[in-house]
Amino acid sequence: MTATTARRVLLAAPRGYCAGVDRAVIAVEKALEQYGAPIYVRKEIVHNKYVVQTLEKKGAIFVDETEEVPEGSIVIFSAHGVAPVVHEEARQRRLATIDATCPLVTKVHKEAVRFAKEDYDILLIGHEGHEEVIGTSGEAPDHITLVDGPKDVENIQVRDESKVVWLSQTTLSVDETMETVDALKQRFPGLVSPPSDDICYATQNRQIAIKQVAAEADLVIVVGSKNSSNSVRLVEVALGAGAKDGHLVDFASEIDEAWLEGVTTVGVTSGASVPDVLVEGVLEWLAERGFGDVEVVQPMRESLTFSLPKELRRDLRSEAAAAAADATPAAPSRDA
Repeated sequence: MTATTARRVLLAAPRGYCAGVDRAVIAVEKALEQYGAPIYVRKEIVHNKYVVQTLEKKGAIFVDETEEVPEGSIVIFSAHGVAPVVHEEARQRRLATIDATCPLVTKVHKEAVRFAKEDYDILLIGHEGHEEVIGTSGEAPDHITLVDGPKDVENIQVRDESKVVWLSQTTLSVDETMETVDALKQRFPGLVSPPSDDICYATQNRQIAIKQVAAEADLVIVVGSKNSSNSVRLVEVALGAGAKDGHLVDFASEIDEAWLEGVTTVGVTSGASVPDVLVEGVLEWLAERGFGDVEVVQPMRESLTFSLPKELRRDLRSEAAAAAADATPAAPSRDA
């Protein structure tokens, strides 16, 4: 690159925290404020290294299994959702639970239960071992078959081809999912679709935005953790939409300066579980290397928010009512 080469950053929007992640992280923070440390969290509350480390410093303890939580403690279930058996395990250990499952994941769980009651074979499109897939499968284990991409379609067996429905992990690539759905429809012409798309709005919006950015970018940097499905998909979507190169990083310090060789336009976005402070760090790193011209690419805006888990809302209301009562001046006595 020469000194006269115009260097710019195309910053995708929407990016970063979605409503479900924001709700889950706030749930842990509020629980710590309200009940004090430690608060136990089953699995990572969201798939982001920085978020987990930050909450650990505040007193959250992350465990892999419910049995690791001391009896009588408070445990929060992550945004990815859990199977019914996990709720039962918590009940048996007398744990107070706060369910921070994203409402959009809960929607898929309810769809699985409903279709199972109607005796459908449910083809769940998703990645084996992902926490969301494990949770959804647990809602109807006798009815659900995992479909991990088009390659799995040929070997699927169902009981009745007239009663087959597909559901999906919420964090997949829209293009990837629809490729699998098309293959399933070829195999099962009577395949039923869910009442609404299972791919979450935030996943779709971030993919639409990065496609627009990638068409003009020599390099795309996605901020996110490697175990974040939607972050990994953003790199894949960017490369598929025309970006010449693409990388996933947790922090700006992970960027390799060699990636900038011959680059004039860098696209930047972040996964749905990434706080914007990490993106700001990447923008600062790029600005120090001549990429200080930042243009926001925003094909749509987001306004959706979710209320806190009901367990916290109930306690928070009681706390607010008690505080209001303490602040109310006493009525004057008749002798005054």
